[in-house]
Amino acid sequence: MPMTERPTPDANRRRPAVPTWWGGRRGMSGALLAALVLAGCQTGSDVAAIQAISLDKNQGTEQNIASLSATVDSNPSDPEGYNVRGTAYGRAGDYDSAIADFNRAIQLDPNFYQAYANRALVYRQINDPGKAAADYTKAIQINPNYGSAYIGLGNVYRVAGRNREALNYFQKAIDLGTSDPRAYHNRGLLYQLDGQHKLAIEDFSRAISLQPSAAEPYSARGVSYLALGDDDNAFEDFNTALRLDDTKAEYWTNQALVYERKGDKSRAFKSYARASQLNPGYRPAKDGLARTRS
Repeated sequence: MPMTERPTPDANRRRPAVPTWWGGRRGMSGALLAALVLAGCQTGSDVAAIQAISLDKNQGTEQNIASLSATVDSNPSDPEGYNVRGTAYGRAGDYDSAIADFNRAIQLDPNFYQAYANRALVYRQINDPGKAAADYTKAIQINPNYGSAYIGLGNVYRVAGRNREALNYFQKAIDLGTSDPRAYHNRGLLYQLDGQHKLAIEDFSRAISLQPSAAEPYSARGVSYLALGDDDNAFEDFNTALRLDDTKAEYWTNQALVYERKGDKSRAFKSYARASQLNPGYRPAKDGLARTRS
């Protein structure tokens, strides 16, 4: 189950819902260190790319949208109906319709802060960070205790490379007592980029405790373990990430890096080959194949 931002379609909307330098063992080759850096950076970009609205798997189906439309038609003055249908449109990839529904929900209730945050998710998905930031900011103005908006705004700044500001927003959500694992995971990515791997490991561990079925924090924590020279814990985390999601070229590449560090080029080659099969353009895997090819 990927770590994604969650829209807020529930009726009880007044209640707050709840990304260098790398260390490593002495004597590591320059090529392998470069691969580790690339793999670590990819960990961050993978999570940044997971921006689609996440709902129940049936939420984006035509049948469900038709049912939601009937609800909207029966009570066209209720902003909740537009917000729920907007999330379904977003899940289906119909972003224009999603934005239109969120616009209508906000028109009916200008203080509907979840609708602003849900619309921000869609703006992020269509690569309009300026509008996304404005919507998250508006949601926070309406409800200063809305942790999800701080996390969303933090991600906008993190993707833009404005890491100090991003860190402040993630910290704010954590200070508010959020139970959303994304706050810890994303703060951990920032610590990781700054070479603060022990702090990063603590945050990834917290994210894992909150959502143990998500593969991303295991992979990210493994990168920090590997940067600290803790191959055993790194290998365990990379394997766990693969058990949870074996479709990511990054995870196979991370596993291959450990095999390579242990001198097992045969297994490293097989893992790099699997990564390259999944993503033929993934450079760390391609470079790994070249290093380990018999």
